[in-house]
Amino acid sequence: MTETDALLAVGTRKGLFLGRRGPRGPWTFDEGPHFPSQAVYAVAIDTRAGVPRLLVGADSAHWGPSVFHSDDLGRTWHEPASPAIRFPRDTGASLERVWQLHPAAAEPDVVYAGTEPAALYRSEDRGESFALVRPLWEHPTRSRWEPGGGGEGLHTVVTDARDPAAVTVAVSAAGVFRTVDGGTSWAPSNAGVSAVFLPDQHPEFGQCVHKVAQDAADPDRLYLQNHWGVYRSDDAGGHWTDIGAGLPSTFGFAAATHPRRPDTAYVYPINADWDRVPADRRCRVFRTQDAGRSWEALTVGLPTGDHYGTVLRDALCTDDADPAGVYFGNRNGELYASRDDGDTWRQLASHLPDVLCVRAAVTP
Repeated sequence: MTETDALLAVGTRKGLFLGRRGPRGPWTFDEGPHFPSQAVYAVAIDTRAGVPRLLVGADSAHWGPSVFHSDDLGRTWHEPASPAIRFPRDTGASLERVWQLHPAAAEPDVVYAGTEPAALYRSEDRGESFALVRPLWEHPTRSRWEPGGGGEGLHTVVTDARDPAAVTVAVSAAGVFRTVDGGTSWAPSNAGVSAVFLPDQHPEFGQCVHKVAQDAADPDRLYLQNHWGVYRSDDAGGHWTDIGAGLPSTFGFAAATHPRRPDTAYVYPINADWDRVPADRRCRVFRTQDAGRSWEALTVGLPTGDHYGTVLRDALCTDDADPAGVYFGNRNGELYASRDDGDTWRQLASHLPDVLCVRAAVTP
């Protein structure tokens, strides 16, 4: 076991909570919350430059959404004088929410942002200013995109450490789209993914994809949690294969992967789209270690009785420690952590506001 310092960022409906853990100590949380009474749907911990930069998409009911950053682990925060993300006037759109902040895997200063209305933005200054990726905004299918239950959000960005021109995004409820030319052109990447709520259940686009996560060893291997259905792609999204057999439900929001182990992914099944509580009303993370051929329930240390805490799409994550830390928060305001790849768990917090997103990383 390699003991490390770690940082945990928990975005909630009423602010951001930050926790630190020393090499051998317990988790401690600062007084917080940061951004009180603001909904925090997006957090990123950017460790690419050595000194961690925290990026936060916070949404004030009075001032609207904004992107903030901190280079001192949250002691001070900076907001650009002009909005970091805004829609150009000719689009006729306005920013409702920042759903995703993603430091690019292959470009040290690039950060992507996903928004509602569904759009992709690119920053080349580590998240201080962003530009709209127009070819996706102007995609010929856009007029037929429909919002999901939580709005029309671009909520997932996946980049490829081998190739900065390859970017995959997911939109609720338009599905997965991919570019291999740096964003100049985009193609739907949904073959094999169902849309059970449509007359044509296998359209080119229109699926309600909830989350996509990338395998640690093979960037072309992706895992997808759909609105009904858990899938795997072995060709960067060209085609998807159903891997939901063995799960108590294939409905859910969250998906994450182990930071180093190939073929290892985590999901949190939900009973149904009409009954959004944990599958069988039990608090369980499910893990595959063979790319979805089998699944095991991870329950040691988690509540054993009836449980009703829904885990949202960005509220399950892993860090890059060894063994890996695995974390999730729920809409009951509970926060759980594992220090051994998910084998055992302990509760870190309770009675938080609704947990919307969780991010963790090893820090210098």
